[in-house]
Amino acid sequence: MSNANSEPLLSSKYFIKGFKSVKGIDSPAFALGASLIALGALFKNLGFSIQQSFFSTFFTYALPGQVVMAESMLVGASLLNIFIAVWLVNVRLYPMTVSLMPLLMHESQPRWKYYLFSHFIAVSAWIIMKSNYEKIEKQNRIDFWLGIGVATWSIAIISTLIGYFASDYLNNEMMVGLAIVNPIYFTCMMIGAMKALQVTFSIILGAILGPAFYFISPEWCILYGGFIAGTIGYFIGGKSGN
Repeated sequence: MSNANSEPLLSSKYFIKGFKSVKGIDSPAFALGASLIALGALFKNLGFSIQQSFFSTFFTYALPGQVVMAESMLVGASLLNIFIAVWLVNVRLYPMTVSLMPLLMHESQPRWKYYLFSHFIAVSAWIIMKSNYEKIEKQNRIDFWLGIGVATWSIAIISTLIGYFASDYLNNEMMVGLAIVNPIYFTCMMIGAMKALQVTFSIILGAILGPAFYFISPEWCILYGGFIAGTIGYFIGGKSGN
C-alpha cells in the first residue's frame, strides 16, 4: 500500500525484520507463550468458552489484566468495577509506553501507526524493542516495532488456544510453573541490566520492602514495595545522571 506521495505506508522490510526478531529459545516471546498457555488452561477450567478466551487475548493482550477480568466476571462484578480493576492492573504499561514513544517518533511517519503501536505494548515486546532499537534507523523503528508487536500478539493468541485445548493434560503444578515463567524471565532481564544505579537500587530495595510491607498490608505489599522502591530509584538516577 502507498500514500499519495508513493511512499509505502508500512516498510515490509523492517516489519518482517521485527517479526523475525522474536524467534529463538531465549526470546522473551517464549516466556510469554508459556504464560499464555497457562492462561488458556485457566480460562477453560473457569468455564469460559473458546470464543471468550480467544477475544480476551485478542483485545486485552495483558495476562494480569485478563486474570483479574476473569475472576471479576466470575464473582459477578459490574462492568465499571471490572474496567477499573483491569485499568489499575495495566497501569504498569504506561511507563513502558512513555519510554518507547520518544525512540519511535519520527515526523515522516503517519500518526495512525502510533495509535496502533500502543495495543502491542507488553513486557516481552518492550524488552525486544529496547534491545534492538539502536540497530534500526529512527524513521523505520515504528515499522520494526509493529513487526515485533504483531509477532508477540500472535504468539499470545495461539498460546491461549493451545492452553485451552490442552487444559485436560495440565495439572495445577504445571499451570503455576508456566504462569510464572514470564515474570521470572523479566526479573532476570532486569537483573542483567543492573549496570545503572537506579535499577540496581530499585530491585534490591523492592526485594526488601515487598516482604516488609506484607506484615502491614498482605494484599498490597508488592505494589507498595515496588512503587516506593521504583520512585526512590528514579530520583536517585536523576540526581546521579544515570
